Amino acid sequence: MDHPEPREEEEEQDLGERDIEKASQHSTQGPATRVVTAQDWSGPDDPENPHNWSNLKKGYHVVIPGLFGFVVTFASSVFTPAVPQIVERFHVSRTAAILGLSLYVLGLAFGPVLAAPISETKGRRIVYIVSLPVSMLFTLGAGFSQSFGSLLVCRLLAGATGGPCLAVGAGTNADLFPPQKRAIATSLFLMAPFLGPSLGPFIGGFAAQYESWRWTQWCILFAGLPVFIFSAGMQETYKKIILQNRAKKLNIPPPPKVGPTGLAAIKFLITVTLLRPLHMLFSEPIVAFLSLYTGFTFAVLFTFFAAFPIVFSGVYGFTPSQTGLTFLAVGLGVCIASTTAIIWDRTLYQKQHRKVIAAGGAFVAPEYRLYAAMFGSFGVPIGLFWFAWTARSDIHFMVPIVAMIPFAWGNLSIFISSALYLVDTYGALNGASAMAANGVARYAAGAAFPLFTLQMYSTLGIGWATSLLGFLSVVMLPIPWVLFRWGPTIRAKSAYDTLKA
Repeated sequence: MDHPEPREEEEEQDLGERDIEKASQHSTQGPATRVVTAQDWSGPDDPENPHNWSNLKKGYHVVIPGLFGFVVTFASSVFTPAVPQIVERFHVSRTAAILGLSLYVLGLAFGPVLAAPISETKGRRIVYIVSLPVSMLFTLGAGFSQSFGSLLVCRLLAGATGGPCLAVGAGTNADLFPPQKRAIATSLFLMAPFLGPSLGPFIGGFAAQYESWRWTQWCILFAGLPVFIFSAGMQETYKKIILQNRAKKLNIPPPPKVGPTGLAAIKFLITVTLLRPLHMLFSEPIVAFLSLYTGFTFAVLFTFFAAFPIVFSGVYGFTPSQTGLTFLAVGLGVCIASTTAIIWDRTLYQKQHRKVIAAGGAFVAPEYRLYAAMFGSFGVPIGLFWFAWTARSDIHFMVPIVAMIPFAWGNLSIFISSALYLVDTYGALNGASAMAANGVARYAAGAAFPLFTLQMYSTLGIGWATSLLGFLSVVMLPIPWVLFRWGPTIRAKSAYDTLKA
Protein backbone atom coordinates (compact mmCIF):
# COMPACT_ATOMS: atom_id res chain seq x y z
CA MET A 1 0.00 0.00 0.00
CA ASP A 2 1.03 3.55 -0.56
CA HIS A 3 1.34 5.56 2.66
CA PRO A 4 1.95 9.31 2.06
CA GLU A 5 4.06 11.34 4.40
CA PRO A 6 2.15 12.78 7.40
CA ARG A 7 2.36 16.33 6.02
CA GLU A 8 0.90 15.21 2.69
CA GLU A 9 -1.80 13.33 4.57
CA GLU A 10 -2.76 16.45 6.53
CA GLU A 11 -2.77 18.59 3.40
CA GLU A 12 -5.02 16.10 1.60
CA GLN A 13 -7.29 15.97 4.68
CA ASP A 14 -7.53 19.80 4.67
CA LEU A 15 -8.14 19.80 0.95
CA GLY A 16 -10.93 17.25 1.32
CA GLU A 17 -12.58 19.23 4.15
CA ARG A 18 -12.40 22.46 2.13
CA ASP A 19 -13.94 20.78 -0.89
CA ILE A 20 -16.75 19.26 1.15
CA GLU A 21 -17.35 22.62 2.81
CA LYS A 22 -17.54 24.30 -0.58
CA ALA A 23 -20.03 21.70 -1.72
CA SER A 24 -22.27 22.39 1.28
CA GLN A 25 -22.18 26.13 0.58
CA HIS A 26 -22.82 25.93 -3.16
CA SER A 27 -26.25 27.59 -2.78
CA THR A 28 -24.61 30.89 -1.79
CA GLN A 29 -21.15 30.69 -3.30
CA GLY A 30 -21.77 28.89 -6.61
CA PRO A 31 -20.87 25.35 -7.64
CA ALA A 32 -17.97 23.53 -6.02
CA THR A 33 -14.88 22.83 -8.05
CA ARG A 34 -14.63 19.23 -6.85
CA VAL A 35 -16.53 17.16 -4.33
CA VAL A 36 -14.28 14.56 -2.75
CA THR A 37 -15.83 11.12 -2.77
CA ALA A 38 -14.56 7.57 -2.54
CA GLN A 39 -17.45 6.11 -4.53
CA ASP A 40 -15.75 6.98 -7.81
CA TRP A 41 -13.41 9.57 -9.25
CA SER A 42 -14.56 13.06 -8.28
CA GLY A 43 -14.64 14.00 -11.95
CA PRO A 44 -12.63 13.79 -15.16
CA ASP A 45 -9.91 15.99 -13.62
CA ASP A 46 -9.58 14.13 -10.31
CA PRO A 47 -5.86 14.56 -9.48
CA GLU A 48 -5.65 11.11 -7.87
CA ASN A 49 -6.76 9.42 -11.08
CA PRO A 50 -3.54 8.06 -12.66
CA HIS A 51 -4.81 9.21 -16.06
CA ASN A 52 -4.37 12.78 -14.78
CA TRP A 53 -0.86 12.36 -13.41
CA SER A 54 1.96 14.33 -15.01
CA ASN A 55 3.84 12.73 -17.90
CA LEU A 56 6.94 12.50 -15.70
CA LYS A 57 5.06 10.65 -12.98
CA LYS A 58 3.42 8.34 -15.51
CA GLY A 59 6.79 7.68 -17.10
CA TYR A 60 8.27 6.67 -13.76
CA HIS A 61 5.42 4.22 -13.19
CA VAL A 62 5.94 2.74 -16.66
CA VAL A 63 9.70 2.38 -16.20
CA ILE A 64 9.43 0.56 -12.85
CA PRO A 65 7.35 -2.41 -14.09
CA GLY A 66 9.65 -2.60 -17.10
CA LEU A 67 12.72 -2.80 -14.88
CA PHE A 68 11.09 -5.46 -12.73
CA GLY A 69 10.30 -7.41 -15.87
CA PHE A 70 13.87 -6.98 -17.07
CA VAL A 71 15.34 -8.39 -13.85
CA VAL A 72 12.95 -11.35 -13.72
CA THR A 73 13.59 -12.37 -17.33
CA PHE A 74 17.31 -11.61 -17.14
CA ALA A 75 17.39 -14.19 -14.35
CA SER A 76 16.10 -16.84 -16.71
CA SER A 77 18.89 -16.75 -19.31
CA VAL A 78 21.85 -15.60 -17.21
CA PHE A 79 22.00 -19.20 -16.00
CA THR A 80 22.70 -20.74 -19.43
CA PRO A 81 26.45 -19.98 -19.74
CA ALA A 82 26.95 -21.90 -16.49
CA VAL A 83 25.51 -25.16 -17.93
CA PRO A 84 28.93 -26.79 -18.61
CA GLN A 85 30.03 -26.04 -15.04
CA ILE A 86 26.73 -27.39 -13.68
CA VAL A 87 27.37 -30.62 -15.61
CA GLU A 88 30.85 -30.93 -14.11
CA ARG A 89 29.93 -29.86 -10.57
CA PHE A 90 26.83 -32.06 -10.10
CA HIS A 91 27.70 -34.89 -12.54
CA VAL A 92 24.54 -34.61 -14.60
CA SER A 93 23.86 -34.60 -18.33
CA ARG A 94 23.76 -31.38 -20.33
CA THR A 95 20.02 -31.76 -20.88
CA ALA A 96 19.48 -32.19 -17.14
CA ALA A 97 21.57 -29.08 -16.47
CA ILE A 98 19.33 -27.06 -18.82
CA LEU A 99 16.47 -27.81 -16.42
CA GLY A 100 17.76 -24.86 -14.42
CA LEU A 101 16.57 -22.68 -17.28
CA SER A 102 13.39 -24.61 -18.12
CA LEU A 103 12.08 -24.84 -14.56
CA TYR A 104 12.62 -21.13 -13.99
CA VAL A 105 10.67 -20.30 -17.15
CA LEU A 106 7.95 -22.75 -16.12
CA GLY A 107 7.77 -20.96 -12.78
CA LEU A 108 7.08 -17.68 -14.59
CA ALA A 109 3.86 -19.23 -15.91
CA PHE A 110 2.49 -19.24 -12.35
CA GLY A 111 2.74 -15.45 -12.23
CA PRO A 112 -0.90 -14.67 -13.12
CA VAL A 113 -2.14 -17.31 -10.65
CA LEU A 114 -0.32 -15.60 -7.80
CA ALA A 115 -0.68 -12.00 -8.97
CA ALA A 116 -4.39 -11.90 -9.80
CA PRO A 117 -5.84 -12.40 -6.30
CA ILE A 118 -3.23 -10.11 -4.71
CA SER A 119 -3.55 -7.24 -7.19
CA GLU A 120 -7.35 -7.36 -7.13
CA THR A 121 -7.57 -7.17 -3.33
CA LYS A 122 -4.37 -5.39 -2.26
CA GLY A 123 -3.36 -3.47 -5.38
CA ARG A 124 -0.52 -3.48 -7.87
CA ARG A 125 2.21 -1.97 -5.69
CA ILE A 126 2.23 -4.73 -3.10
CA VAL A 127 2.85 -7.30 -5.86
CA TYR A 128 6.00 -5.50 -6.98
CA ILE A 129 7.47 -4.84 -3.54
CA VAL A 130 6.86 -8.41 -2.31
CA SER A 131 7.39 -10.49 -5.44
CA LEU A 132 10.92 -9.45 -6.39
CA PRO A 133 12.49 -9.66 -2.90
CA VAL A 134 11.05 -13.16 -2.36
CA SER A 135 12.33 -14.23 -5.76
CA MET A 136 15.75 -12.85 -4.88
CA LEU A 137 15.78 -14.91 -1.69
CA PHE A 138 15.24 -18.08 -3.72
CA THR A 139 17.94 -16.90 -6.12
CA LEU A 140 20.24 -16.57 -3.13
CA GLY A 141 19.36 -20.16 -2.24
CA ALA A 142 20.15 -21.29 -5.78
CA GLY A 143 23.56 -19.64 -5.58
CA PHE A 144 24.38 -21.42 -2.33
CA SER A 145 22.96 -24.80 -3.41
CA GLN A 146 25.14 -27.79 -2.61
CA SER A 147 23.00 -30.33 -4.49
CA PHE A 148 21.48 -30.42 -7.95
CA GLY A 149 18.00 -30.98 -6.52
CA SER A 150 18.12 -27.90 -4.31
CA LEU A 151 19.38 -25.84 -7.24
CA LEU A 152 16.41 -26.87 -9.39
CA VAL A 153 13.87 -26.31 -6.61
CA CYS A 154 15.23 -22.84 -5.87
CA ARG A 155 15.25 -21.92 -9.56
CA LEU A 156 11.63 -23.06 -9.94
CA LEU A 157 10.49 -21.10 -6.89
CA ALA A 158 12.51 -18.04 -7.94
CA GLY A 159 10.63 -18.03 -11.24
CA ALA A 160 7.24 -18.64 -9.65
CA THR A 161 7.65 -15.80 -7.14
CA GLY A 162 9.15 -13.44 -9.70
CA GLY A 163 6.45 -14.09 -12.29
CA PRO A 164 3.80 -11.84 -10.67
CA CYS A 165 5.92 -8.79 -11.57
CA LEU A 166 5.37 -9.63 -15.22
CA ALA A 167 1.69 -10.44 -14.76
CA VAL A 168 0.63 -7.08 -13.29
CA GLY A 169 2.67 -4.88 -15.63
CA ALA A 170 -0.07 -4.75 -18.25
CA GLY A 171 -2.59 -3.85 -15.53
CA THR A 172 -0.41 -0.98 -14.39
CA ASN A 173 -0.26 0.39 -17.93
CA ALA A 174 -4.03 0.10 -18.20
CA ASP A 175 -4.34 2.08 -14.96
CA LEU A 176 -2.15 4.86 -16.34
CA PHE A 177 -3.41 5.28 -19.91
CA PRO A 178 -6.71 5.07 -21.78
CA PRO A 179 -6.79 2.47 -24.60
CA GLN A 180 -6.01 4.87 -27.46
CA LYS A 181 -2.84 6.07 -25.68
CA ARG A 182 -1.66 2.70 -24.43
CA ALA A 183 0.46 1.48 -27.35
CA ILE A 184 3.61 3.50 -26.61
CA ALA A 185 3.70 2.52 -22.94
CA THR A 186 2.95 -1.11 -23.79
CA SER A 187 5.70 -1.22 -26.43
CA LEU A 188 8.27 0.18 -24.03
CA PHE A 189 7.12 -2.04 -21.17
CA LEU A 190 7.25 -5.22 -23.29
CA MET A 191 10.70 -4.32 -24.59
CA ALA A 192 12.22 -4.82 -21.14
CA PRO A 193 11.20 -8.49 -20.61
CA PHE A 194 12.66 -9.30 -24.04
CA LEU A 195 15.87 -7.36 -23.38
CA GLY A 196 16.38 -9.33 -20.17
CA PRO A 197 16.87 -12.74 -21.84
CA SER A 198 19.09 -11.21 -24.53
CA LEU A 199 21.46 -9.60 -22.00
CA GLY A 200 21.45 -12.56 -19.61
CA PRO A 201 23.93 -14.73 -21.57
CA PHE A 202 26.12 -11.67 -22.20
CA ILE A 203 26.56 -10.97 -18.47
CA GLY A 204 26.41 -14.62 -17.44
CA GLY A 205 29.10 -15.58 -19.96
CA PHE A 206 31.68 -13.34 -18.30
CA ALA A 207 30.54 -14.37 -14.79
CA ALA A 208 30.78 -18.09 -15.54
CA GLN A 209 34.06 -17.87 -17.44
CA TYR A 210 35.99 -15.68 -15.02
CA GLU A 211 34.35 -16.61 -11.71
CA SER A 212 32.03 -19.61 -11.31
CA TRP A 213 28.49 -20.75 -12.02
CA ARG A 214 27.37 -19.31 -8.66
CA TRP A 215 28.19 -15.83 -9.90
CA THR A 216 25.44 -16.10 -12.50
CA GLN A 217 23.04 -16.06 -9.56
CA TRP A 218 24.84 -13.22 -7.79
CA CYS A 219 24.44 -11.14 -10.97
CA ILE A 220 20.67 -11.43 -10.58
CA LEU A 221 20.92 -9.99 -7.09
CA PHE A 222 23.19 -7.18 -8.28
CA ALA A 223 20.59 -6.27 -10.92
CA GLY A 224 17.56 -6.64 -8.68
CA LEU A 225 18.69 -4.67 -5.63
CA PRO A 226 19.09 -1.24 -7.32
CA VAL A 227 15.82 -1.74 -9.20
CA PHE A 228 14.03 -2.48 -5.94
CA ILE A 229 15.53 0.63 -4.32
CA PHE A 230 14.56 2.75 -7.33
CA SER A 231 10.96 1.54 -6.97
CA ALA A 232 10.63 3.00 -3.46
CA GLY A 233 8.72 6.03 -4.75
CA MET A 234 6.14 3.98 -6.60
CA GLN A 235 2.50 4.73 -5.76
CA GLU A 236 -0.62 2.66 -6.12
CA THR A 237 -2.25 2.87 -9.56
CA TYR A 238 -5.24 0.55 -9.11
CA LYS A 239 -8.47 2.56 -8.90
CA LYS A 240 -10.22 0.48 -6.24
CA ILE A 241 -7.27 0.65 -3.83
CA ILE A 242 -6.77 4.39 -4.40
CA LEU A 243 -10.41 5.01 -3.51
CA GLN A 244 -10.19 2.78 -0.46
CA ASN A 245 -7.12 4.70 0.75
CA ARG A 246 -8.94 7.98 0.14
CA ALA A 247 -11.93 6.82 2.18
CA LYS A 248 -9.69 5.81 5.05
CA LYS A 249 -7.72 9.08 5.05
CA LEU A 250 -10.77 11.34 4.85
CA ASN A 251 -13.07 9.15 6.96
CA ILE A 252 -15.72 9.05 4.25
CA PRO A 253 -17.76 6.08 2.95
CA PRO A 254 -15.56 3.58 1.06
CA PRO A 255 -16.25 2.52 -2.52
CA PRO A 256 -18.97 -0.12 -2.88
CA LYS A 257 -17.74 -3.69 -2.82
CA VAL A 258 -18.02 -5.28 -6.23
CA GLY A 259 -18.04 -9.01 -6.80
CA PRO A 260 -18.57 -12.07 -4.60
CA THR A 261 -17.24 -12.58 -1.10
CA GLY A 262 -16.38 -15.58 1.05
CA LEU A 263 -16.64 -18.99 -0.61
CA ALA A 264 -18.16 -17.38 -3.68
CA ALA A 265 -15.03 -15.26 -4.03
CA ILE A 266 -12.85 -18.37 -3.89
CA LYS A 267 -15.00 -20.02 -6.55
CA PHE A 268 -14.78 -16.87 -8.67
CA LEU A 269 -11.01 -16.78 -8.27
CA ILE A 270 -10.63 -20.40 -9.36
CA THR A 271 -12.98 -19.92 -12.28
CA VAL A 272 -11.56 -16.65 -13.57
CA THR A 273 -7.89 -17.05 -12.68
CA LEU A 274 -7.40 -20.72 -13.53
CA LEU A 275 -10.24 -22.12 -15.61
CA ARG A 276 -11.22 -19.20 -17.82
CA PRO A 277 -7.74 -18.74 -19.36
CA LEU A 278 -7.57 -22.46 -20.13
CA HIS A 279 -11.10 -22.43 -21.55
CA MET A 280 -10.27 -19.46 -23.76
CA LEU A 281 -7.05 -21.11 -24.90
CA PHE A 282 -8.96 -24.10 -26.27
CA SER A 283 -12.30 -22.54 -27.27
CA GLU A 284 -11.48 -19.07 -28.62
CA PRO A 285 -9.81 -19.14 -32.06
CA ILE A 286 -8.28 -15.68 -31.59
CA VAL A 287 -6.69 -16.62 -28.26
CA ALA A 288 -5.67 -20.08 -29.47
CA PHE A 289 -3.91 -19.01 -32.66
CA LEU A 290 -2.21 -15.93 -31.25
CA SER A 291 -1.04 -17.97 -28.24
CA LEU A 292 0.25 -20.65 -30.59
CA TYR A 293 2.13 -18.08 -32.65
CA THR A 294 3.62 -16.05 -29.80
CA GLY A 295 4.33 -19.24 -27.85
CA PHE A 296 6.30 -20.64 -30.78
CA THR A 297 8.36 -17.50 -31.44
CA PHE A 298 9.05 -17.12 -27.71
CA ALA A 299 10.14 -20.76 -27.50
CA VAL A 300 12.51 -20.33 -30.45
CA LEU A 301 14.21 -17.50 -28.57
CA PHE A 302 14.79 -19.84 -25.62
CA THR A 303 15.91 -22.57 -28.00
CA PHE A 304 18.83 -20.36 -28.96
CA PHE A 305 20.04 -20.28 -25.36
CA ALA A 306 20.92 -23.94 -25.82
CA ALA A 307 21.74 -23.73 -29.55
CA PHE A 308 24.13 -20.76 -29.58
CA PRO A 309 26.85 -22.58 -27.58
CA ILE A 310 26.57 -25.45 -30.08
CA VAL A 311 26.97 -23.05 -33.00
CA PHE A 312 29.47 -20.49 -31.79
CA SER A 313 31.55 -22.69 -29.51
CA GLY A 314 31.41 -25.75 -31.74
CA VAL A 315 31.80 -24.06 -35.15
CA TYR A 316 33.71 -20.88 -34.35
CA GLY A 317 35.50 -21.85 -31.13
CA PHE A 318 34.01 -19.05 -29.03
CA THR A 319 34.52 -18.91 -25.26
CA PRO A 320 31.42 -18.60 -23.00
CA SER A 321 31.87 -14.83 -22.74
CA GLN A 322 32.24 -14.48 -26.51
CA THR A 323 29.14 -16.62 -27.08
CA GLY A 324 27.23 -14.37 -24.68
CA LEU A 325 28.21 -11.33 -26.73
CA THR A 326 26.37 -12.75 -29.74
CA PHE A 327 23.04 -12.23 -27.93
CA LEU A 328 23.51 -8.48 -28.15
CA ALA A 329 22.16 -8.81 -31.71
CA VAL A 330 18.91 -10.08 -30.18
CA GLY A 331 18.83 -7.04 -27.91
CA LEU A 332 19.28 -4.73 -30.88
CA GLY A 333 16.40 -6.40 -32.69
CA VAL A 334 14.23 -5.98 -29.61
CA CYS A 335 14.95 -2.25 -29.45
CA ILE A 336 14.15 -1.86 -33.14
CA ALA A 337 10.87 -3.75 -32.65
CA SER A 338 9.74 -1.46 -29.86
CA THR A 339 10.59 1.58 -31.98
CA THR A 340 8.78 0.34 -35.08
CA ALA A 341 5.73 -0.68 -33.04
CA ILE A 342 5.47 2.91 -31.82
CA ILE A 343 5.87 4.15 -35.40
CA TRP A 344 3.06 1.87 -36.63
CA ASP A 345 0.85 3.17 -33.84
CA ARG A 346 1.57 6.85 -34.48
CA THR A 347 1.27 6.66 -38.26
CA LEU A 348 -1.36 3.96 -38.90
CA TYR A 349 -3.42 3.24 -35.77
CA GLN A 350 -3.74 6.84 -34.60
CA LYS A 351 -4.65 7.93 -38.12
CA GLN A 352 -7.50 5.42 -38.09
CA HIS A 353 -8.48 6.53 -34.59
CA ARG A 354 -8.79 10.17 -35.66
CA LYS A 355 -10.78 9.11 -38.71
CA VAL A 356 -13.26 7.11 -36.61
CA ILE A 357 -13.69 9.85 -34.02
CA ALA A 358 -14.22 12.49 -36.74
CA ALA A 359 -16.94 10.30 -38.22
CA GLY A 360 -18.68 10.06 -34.84
CA GLY A 361 -17.55 6.52 -34.08
CA ALA A 362 -16.94 5.20 -30.59
CA PHE A 363 -14.01 2.84 -31.10
CA VAL A 364 -11.36 1.67 -33.54
CA ALA A 365 -11.58 -1.95 -34.65
CA PRO A 366 -8.98 -4.03 -32.75
CA GLU A 367 -7.62 -5.36 -36.05
CA TYR A 368 -5.76 -2.09 -36.55
CA ARG A 369 -3.51 -3.18 -33.68
CA LEU A 370 -2.11 -5.95 -35.91
CA TYR A 371 0.11 -3.87 -38.18
CA ALA A 372 3.29 -4.62 -36.22
CA ALA A 373 2.53 -8.36 -36.22
CA MET A 374 1.84 -8.41 -39.95
CA PHE A 375 5.13 -6.74 -40.76
CA GLY A 376 7.00 -8.69 -38.08
CA SER A 377 5.70 -12.03 -39.33
CA PHE A 378 8.25 -11.85 -42.15
CA GLY A 379 11.17 -11.06 -39.85
CA VAL A 380 11.04 -14.38 -37.98
CA PRO A 381 11.46 -16.77 -40.96
CA ILE A 382 13.96 -14.43 -42.65
CA GLY A 383 16.15 -14.46 -39.55
CA LEU A 384 15.85 -18.22 -39.04
CA PHE A 385 16.69 -19.25 -42.59
CA TRP A 386 19.48 -16.68 -42.73
CA PHE A 387 20.98 -18.11 -39.53
CA ALA A 388 20.43 -21.73 -40.62
CA TRP A 389 22.59 -21.62 -43.73
CA THR A 390 25.25 -19.11 -42.77
CA ALA A 391 26.35 -20.65 -39.45
CA ARG A 392 29.30 -22.43 -41.10
CA SER A 393 33.03 -22.32 -40.56
CA ASP A 394 33.64 -20.94 -44.07
CA ILE A 395 31.35 -17.93 -43.43
CA HIS A 396 32.31 -15.12 -41.05
CA PHE A 397 30.64 -15.38 -37.64
CA MET A 398 29.10 -11.92 -37.97
CA VAL A 399 26.79 -13.12 -40.74
CA PRO A 400 24.70 -15.52 -38.56
CA ILE A 401 24.88 -13.06 -35.66
CA VAL A 402 23.28 -10.30 -37.76
CA ALA A 403 20.53 -12.78 -38.72
CA MET A 404 19.26 -12.56 -35.17
CA ILE A 405 18.26 -8.90 -35.62
CA PRO A 406 15.30 -9.54 -37.98
CA PHE A 407 14.29 -12.58 -35.93
CA ALA A 408 14.19 -10.62 -32.66
CA TRP A 409 12.46 -7.70 -34.37
CA GLY A 410 9.73 -9.95 -35.72
CA ASN A 411 9.39 -11.86 -32.45
CA LEU A 412 8.66 -8.82 -30.30
CA SER A 413 6.59 -7.09 -33.00
CA ILE A 414 4.26 -10.09 -33.07
CA PHE A 415 3.92 -10.13 -29.30
CA ILE A 416 3.27 -6.38 -28.92
CA SER A 417 0.48 -6.53 -31.49
CA SER A 418 -0.99 -9.67 -29.94
CA ALA A 419 -1.10 -8.15 -26.46
CA LEU A 420 -2.81 -4.96 -27.64
CA TYR A 421 -5.21 -6.88 -29.88
CA LEU A 422 -6.33 -9.33 -27.17
CA VAL A 423 -7.01 -6.58 -24.62
CA ASP A 424 -8.86 -4.42 -27.16
CA THR A 425 -10.93 -7.40 -28.29
CA TYR A 426 -11.93 -8.88 -24.95
CA GLY A 427 -11.91 -5.84 -22.67
CA ALA A 428 -10.38 -5.52 -19.21
CA LEU A 429 -11.48 -8.71 -17.39
CA ASN A 430 -11.66 -11.19 -20.26
CA GLY A 431 -8.61 -9.56 -21.82
CA ALA A 432 -6.63 -10.34 -18.67
CA SER A 433 -7.73 -13.99 -18.96
CA ALA A 434 -6.76 -14.02 -22.64
CA MET A 435 -3.30 -12.67 -21.79
CA ALA A 436 -2.99 -15.22 -18.98
CA ALA A 437 -3.75 -17.96 -21.50
CA ASN A 438 -1.16 -16.48 -23.82
CA GLY A 439 1.36 -16.41 -20.98
CA VAL A 440 0.76 -20.08 -20.14
CA ALA A 441 1.36 -21.05 -23.76
CA ARG A 442 4.48 -18.91 -24.09
CA TYR A 443 6.18 -20.01 -20.90
CA ALA A 444 5.25 -23.68 -21.29
CA ALA A 445 6.74 -23.69 -24.79
CA GLY A 446 9.73 -21.66 -23.62
CA ALA A 447 10.39 -24.22 -20.89
CA ALA A 448 10.00 -27.25 -23.17
CA PHE A 449 11.95 -26.32 -26.30
CA PRO A 450 15.45 -26.06 -24.75
CA LEU A 451 15.11 -29.61 -23.42
CA PHE A 452 15.17 -31.17 -26.89
CA THR A 453 17.40 -28.59 -28.60
CA LEU A 454 20.62 -30.55 -28.11
CA GLN A 455 19.13 -33.72 -29.58
CA MET A 456 17.53 -31.84 -32.49
CA TYR A 457 20.73 -30.01 -33.45
CA SER A 458 22.94 -33.09 -33.06
CA THR A 459 20.58 -35.20 -35.19
CA LEU A 460 19.61 -32.74 -37.93
CA GLY A 461 22.61 -30.45 -37.88
CA ILE A 462 22.59 -26.67 -37.51
CA GLY A 463 21.19 -25.94 -40.96
CA TRP A 464 18.21 -28.29 -40.99
CA ALA A 465 17.41 -27.97 -37.28
CA THR A 466 17.10 -24.18 -37.60
CA SER A 467 15.34 -24.55 -40.97
CA LEU A 468 12.73 -26.75 -39.33
CA LEU A 469 11.94 -23.86 -37.00
CA GLY A 470 11.89 -21.56 -40.04
CA PHE A 471 9.39 -23.77 -41.88
CA LEU A 472 7.10 -23.79 -38.84
CA SER A 473 7.27 -20.00 -38.67
CA VAL A 474 6.22 -19.82 -42.34
CA VAL A 475 3.20 -22.00 -41.57
CA MET A 476 2.16 -19.58 -38.82
CA LEU A 477 2.97 -16.41 -40.77
CA PRO A 478 -0.62 -15.92 -42.11
CA ILE A 479 -2.19 -15.78 -38.62
CA PRO A 480 -2.13 -11.97 -38.11
CA TRP A 481 -3.07 -11.42 -41.75
CA VAL A 482 -6.09 -13.73 -41.44
CA LEU A 483 -7.19 -12.00 -38.24
CA PHE A 484 -6.83 -8.58 -39.86
CA ARG A 485 -9.10 -9.69 -42.71
CA TRP A 486 -11.65 -11.87 -40.92
CA GLY A 487 -11.23 -10.76 -37.29
CA PRO A 488 -14.61 -8.95 -37.09
CA THR A 489 -16.43 -12.11 -38.22
CA ILE A 490 -14.54 -14.26 -35.73
CA ARG A 491 -15.16 -11.79 -32.89
CA ALA A 492 -18.89 -11.75 -33.64
CA LYS A 493 -19.07 -15.50 -33.00
CA SER A 494 -17.17 -15.41 -29.70
CA ALA A 495 -18.81 -16.88 -26.61
CA TYR A 496 -17.29 -14.03 -24.58
CA ASP A 497 -18.12 -10.34 -24.57
CA THR A 498 -15.95 -8.81 -27.25
CA LEU A 499 -15.70 -5.53 -29.11
CA LYS A 500 -18.18 -6.24 -31.88
CA ALA A 501 -17.75 -5.04 -35.43
